[in-house]
Amino acid sequence: MIYIILFLEFAKAGLFCVGGGYASMPLIQAVVVDQYHWLSLREFIDIFTISQMTPGPIGVNAATFAGNKIAGILGAVSATAGFVFPSFILGILLAMLFYKYGDIGPIRGILNGLRPAVVALIIGAGFSFILLALWNSEAMPSDWAAVDLRGGIILLLAIIAIRKKQGVIPVLLGSGILGLVIGILQQY
Repeated sequence: MIYIILFLEFAKAGLFCVGGGYASMPLIQAVVVDQYHWLSLREFIDIFTISQMTPGPIGVNAATFAGNKIAGILGAVSATAGFVFPSFILGILLAMLFYKYGDIGPIRGILNGLRPAVVALIIGAGFSFILLALWNSEAMPSDWAAVDLRGGIILLLAIIAIRKKQGVIPVLLGSGILGLVIGILQQY
């Protein structure tokens, strides 16, 4: 039964993640963290982080890792298949429409209207991720004493590196190394 639920829930996320993989993160989070409580927010953030570091589309990676964490290998297959199925079908249908009718004005209007909503979804998820990066507990941000200074420093340096047009790989590697060094220094 869990495999069917995973397939259907990730199919819904895949169907409505207009704008790419990052737009799917709040949809996946709503299912696995908020609705079913299969994962904690911290576990979901870890999956999101690993999904960015591994080759392939982030949404597909997140579906695979979340499905695996929830229900093992068959869970990974179910979640991944559910996530890509709507895109596969819609991609074929839209390709056929565009091939037959060319640039359709109303379709372009719909896509242009969805773009700001996609940005809002990404910003909303990003805001939750920022809070989680800065607080040591899941009961954030109620206690300013629980602010994780290491997370704040790494977040700030990563933002600066991204603004200076550093690639994703150097930013991730640098952040991981910096987190390791700070963690080792904190032990002494």
